[in-house]
Order: sequence, then C-alpha cells, then structure tokens
Amino acid sequence: MFTRLGLDAVTEAVYRGMLAHPQDGVAELAARLAMDGQDVRDALVRLSEMALVRICDDEGSQARVVDPRLAMELLLARQQAELTAQQQRMETARAAAAELIAVYAETPAPDSQAGLRYLQGIDAIRDQIELLSGEVREEFLTFAPGGPQAPENMRASRPLNRSMLERGIKMRTIYLDSIRRDQPTIEHAEWLESLGAQVRTVPTLPNRVIVFDRRAALIAADTGNTGAGAALVTSPGMITLLCSLFEHVWRSADPLGTTPRSEAGALSKQQLAVLRMMAEGRTDEAIANGLGVSSRTVRRTVTGLLSELNARSRFQAGVRAVQLGHLPATPD
Repeated sequence: MFTRLGLDAVTEAVYRGMLAHPQDGVAELAARLAMDGQDVRDALVRLSEMALVRICDDEGSQARVVDPRLAMELLLARQQAELTAQQQRMETARAAAAELIAVYAETPAPDSQAGLRYLQGIDAIRDQIELLSGEVREEFLTFAPGGPQAPENMRASRPLNRSMLERGIKMRTIYLDSIRRDQPTIEHAEWLESLGAQVRTVPTLPNRVIVFDRRAALIAADTGNTGAGAALVTSPGMITLLCSLFEHVWRSADPLGTTPRSEAGALSKQQLAVLRMMAEGRTDEAIANGLGVSSRTVRRTVTGLLSELNARSRFQAGVRAVQLGHLPATPD
C-alpha cells in the first residue's frame, strides 16, 4: 500500500515496525524485523527525508514516528508540489516544441517547391506516413503495387491501420491481382476488411501512392524501389488529379471476395495487361514487376496468349490483338 507513497518494501517494513513499536531503537527494530542494522538505519534516513520520522540523535540510532496524519499531509503536499513543478516543465516543453514545429513548417526544405517536397530514404517516408496518418480525419486511399507484400511491412503497418479504422476513417486500398495467390497478403487484406476497410485488386498499378484526406499525398520516387524516396504532394491541383486517377482505377478493380472479371471475350484482365505492356515494348522482367509476379509467370502467360491468339510471335500476337479488338489500333 505504501509503495504508492514512494516507500520501498524495506522502508515500509521499518515504518510499520515503528508504528507498532514506537519505543524501539535501531537494534530492537533490526531484531524484530530480522534485518541488518545498517539497512534499518538507511530506511530511517529515507523516512526522515520524507518527514515520516524524526531522527533523535546524531548516530541515527533513535527515531520518533511523526503523527501519521501530519506526516501524510506533509508527504502529499510535497508530492503535489512535485506534480505541479512537473506540469510546469511539461507546459514549457510543449511551448518550445510548438515553436520549433512552427519554425520548421515555415522554413521550406532546400529541395522543395510549392506543393511538393522530396523525402529521402525509408525512415523519412515512415515518419511522414505516421505523422499524416495521425492527422487523418476522413479518408485514406492507397495504391499498393509490388504484388505480395513483405511480412515485416504488413506487421509494421497494422498499428496505424487499426488506429485509423477504429477512429472511423474510410480506408480504401487497391492491390495487384497477384496477391490473391499469396496467403499472408490475403490474410492481411482480410484483416483490414474485418475492421471496416475496403480492398480491391487490379492487374497493374502505376505507382505506390497514398492520399491523406485529399489534402496530401505520398508518391514513390522509384517504382522499383519504393523505399528509396518519395514525393510529398500538397498542391490542390495535383491532389485532385491523383484522386481522379484513384477513383478511375477503383471503379475497374475487383472486390477482394470476388473472382477477377474477364474483359474482351475470353482474355483475362492479366492477359490483357500483359498484351498492353508487350505492345509498349516492355521486357518480361518489366512486365513481371508491373504485375507483381515472377518472370516465369509472365513467360507462361505470353505462351498462353500466343496459343489463344493463334500467333507464332509476339509481333503477330499484337497484330491479332488489334484485329480482335483487344488492343486499340493506335496508342491511347
């Protein structure tokens, strides 16, 4: 009980002993409590500092218990004074922090322009995500390319995601279709949905993008290495453009619990995506990165397309795709 007043176990035992036997000296207390005499003396010193006892001689062998009612009032008054001082220090620190934040906000970064600032490295990106996520009040939108997500990244994101969803934030995330074959990522997406988020998938995504309340956004600077850096966008015009892109992709995306729909006849969305990227002249590796799958999967898909289109080469497959309406005759 007395630990709440700042007494350790030994000091409390000595104090209780003195309350029960106020005439005992150090030797008697040590014997009664089965303690070393020096431990009793040290406890008496602590009790004296707390105004619970008064030392009666220079050697510290005799002490008198202060009336507990008076002692408790003195002790509580001292703790109240310490608490008040701590609160004053906190207010001073809070004011200093607010001043520092204001100065930082008014000072443009050397590599920033109006509405755009570059963040270097994964630590700066994570700090900004944590800061902006804590300020979100309505909506959180995400493009999550790269296919199956890294387990450590999913674990690290859960506290922030849970916090936002429990605050009633509307969260929508678009993954690649390839996550449907990765159980850990599917379980993470289902966990998000269980808390109220909405998740959809598409064959390809342009880049990793996060939009916070339609007032700020983060865009990966390198689609192949999203941890290298990011652009922090606050320009209203650019935010509007990103939100329009998100809504366009969201409308064509498939909800997590459904099977991706086929388009243009018998071709799947993934086959169509491969056709489009082949027509753009991308390599198998670039196509694989765009789909979040392996190069082997891309080669297997291309082989299936050649058979489906009755073509002997990729060039002929492109021609047949245009003839059948799978691709536009001219670039979009």
